[in-house]
Amino acid sequence: MEIGIIGLPNVGKSTIFNALIQSNKAQVANYPFCTIEPNVGVVSVPDERVYKIAEIEKSGKAIPATIKFIDIAGLVKGANKGEGLGNQFLSYIRQASAVAHVIRCFESSDVSHVEGSIDPIRDAEIVEFELIMADLKTIEKRLEKTQKLAKSDSKSAKAELETLLKAKELLEDLKPLRKNLKTFDETEITFLSKTLSLLTIKPMMYIANISEKDLPQGEKNPLVKNFKNYALENEIPIIVICGKIEQELIELPEEEREEFMNALNLKESGLNKLIKAGYELLNLITFFTTNPKETRAWTIKRGTKALKAAGKIHSDMEKGFIAAEVINYVDYIKIASLHKAKELGAVKIEGKDYEIKDGDIIYFRFN
Repeated sequence: MEIGIIGLPNVGKSTIFNALIQSNKAQVANYPFCTIEPNVGVVSVPDERVYKIAEIEKSGKAIPATIKFIDIAGLVKGANKGEGLGNQFLSYIRQASAVAHVIRCFESSDVSHVEGSIDPIRDAEIVEFELIMADLKTIEKRLEKTQKLAKSDSKSAKAELETLLKAKELLEDLKPLRKNLKTFDETEITFLSKTLSLLTIKPMMYIANISEKDLPQGEKNPLVKNFKNYALENEIPIIVICGKIEQELIELPEEEREEFMNALNLKESGLNKLIKAGYELLNLITFFTTNPKETRAWTIKRGTKALKAAGKIHSDMEKGFIAAEVINYVDYIKIASLHKAKELGAVKIEGKDYEIKDGDIIYFRFN
């Protein structure tokens, strides 16, 4: 999973990025465009199940799933016309699975705002407009080539032209493609998202960045409350975190973090919140494989069949697939032994069309 972090300058993007990757990699300062080069960080997905399985099965190591975060320069109004720097770096998030849009929901005389005032809805609309304009440029550039090919009676070019024109019409009406997916079939969505890497077709979530004085009931902040209603209307999930507190957390020794969170009545970290939201947004689940060498977590789309899940591990497993030996973590942990689970008949033999469930522990038989 790869998530691009976007937003206006001075909304707390880099502070949140640092907290997520538990590092001070990204520079933080009270002026626009502090971030010039994109910041990239990879973190482990917090999932105690992979470690528990490794412990029980005495694996040499536990390998959790990972998530990549990309923090780019802030977008500003007019970015599509060359204002600011953010537009130059949009290419870095074109391959991301999803976009996390950081929205400033705190007042502070110490941190300036590029628009001169705090207005989360206005800020969200500025960035959305810039993403739409960026996609329009991509569509228009592709149209020049496709229209020429369509004249030569190419069926594929004609089909592509139809898709491009539909997308162009929506974008010109300032409608992000993610809200109009029913307009396109599966092949068209793949073309727009994979071939063209359009930004507004990517799933999006909002991160409402609040001040420490608004913890732990950040939702009661009028700025957050109004913005949550806006997010709900636009069918965009939202999580509320305090970037400053998250930053302070990573500066503490690990054994002191839980005590600090308890003192603030925080049930989970911002990283946990974001990863849960990301999995839900992208409709992802986790399955596990285990052997004496390693226990590993694998991330796949919900609804993935056993054959494709085997291919996630290695293409040879998919090609020579015979069967999958499966037990879910909930059942496994009660027995606390894969060997014993097999003796008790708790491990099921499934075929290539078995739909993988979250928490499945799988051994793939293949030729």
